[in-house]
Amino acid sequence: MSEAPAADAATTTNTCPECGGRPETARGETLCGDCGLVLSEYRIDHGPDWRSFADDDRDPKRTGAPLTRSRHDRGLSTKIGRSTRAKGRKRRQFARMRRQHNRARISSKRERNQVYAFTEIRRLTSVLSLPDRIRDHACSLFRSAQSADLLPGRSLEGFASACVYAACRVARVSRTVGEVADVAKATEDEQTTAYDAINRELGLPVGPIDPAEYVPRFASQLDLSGAVERRARDYVAEAVEDGIAVGRNPSGVAAACLYTAGRDVGSGVTQQEAADVAGVTPVTLRSTYQELSGE
Repeated sequence: MSEAPAADAATTTNTCPECGGRPETARGETLCGDCGLVLSEYRIDHGPDWRSFADDDRDPKRTGAPLTRSRHDRGLSTKIGRSTRAKGRKRRQFARMRRQHNRARISSKRERNQVYAFTEIRRLTSVLSLPDRIRDHACSLFRSAQSADLLPGRSLEGFASACVYAACRVARVSRTVGEVADVAKATEDEQTTAYDAINRELGLPVGPIDPAEYVPRFASQLDLSGAVERRARDYVAEAVEDGIAVGRNPSGVAAACLYTAGRDVGSGVTQQEAADVAGVTPVTLRSTYQELSGE
């Protein structure tokens, strides 16, 4: 009595070329069940080429690079590369194709402005060491401002830097107007004008800046200890509660609190050093310090 085929084996309709028996496929091999001739060792896997180890319901399929908001075409376009092997006529032909292809990627002035602005936004976020979520949000803000017809008569560079600053404000990432303007191609006035238009027309969900957002970064730049930073946070909370921070530059309030905390523990930080980090004058810092210390 012959043995029954294994449960995981799938018989085929072909015949064995040696004995005419019926081949069977099991565990990736196709062999004859009568004479044992191996007809095929490697089976083609027609399934997806991915594995997901995440314990969730996300779709792990890979179909090219992910979409990104930091490109005018969401990253879907292609590029014609360069080859060192092409010579003479073939090289000139590839150059013409590359030129025409690049022109076809930008079909309107609107897209051209997006390409220029998104390039500037990517540069700013890179120089300021900002995360990708800030870059993507800034590009989305620029696209919204363009749809709201806010660009005519204003600087593209100013809108690019204003979108970066606005994205930082929304995400509560501590960056001052001066810090963004210092690395931007636009002036601070152009950036402020564009930001006012974005904030007014798009209704950004931003509120007053909490001086505590600047304390960790300023403390790191001044090389202050964790004890000074914690004490400075207490001073910030006191300044906000007593109304000392109302109407004042939040970065100046943070620097004054760090200076006051540094004096309490004898860190040796000077008013000029603290003011330089915050981008304010020592007079501004001193006025807040005097109210904090009750002098």
